[in-house]
Amino acid sequence: MAINFIVKNIKKPDVTDLAGEKVMIDFESGKYFMLTGSANDIWDMLIDGIDSESIVKSLTEIYEVEANVCRDGVIKFLYELEKIGFIILEQCD
Repeated sequence: MAINFIVKNIKKPDVTDLAGEKVMIDFESGKYFMLTGSANDIWDMLIDGIDSESIVKSLTEIYEVEANVCRDGVIKFLYELEKIGFIILEQCD
């Protein structure tokens, strides 16, 4: 059984869409990030209360990818966003 997380935004960086890629600037830290591909889709889904399995379900409907492969990538990306302080992950019961 897969671990499921509720994703909560804690920081809202300035985001600009440039030709299908997102450039995110965190003015507090002075760092910027570029999102491409499915990372764009994941970022767009990050609303308070969404869970990681809902993200996986949406992405497997958009892209031709197996759920387990998708889940691994989603969790890895969410951990990175948590590490830089943009989100908090809370494990679902």
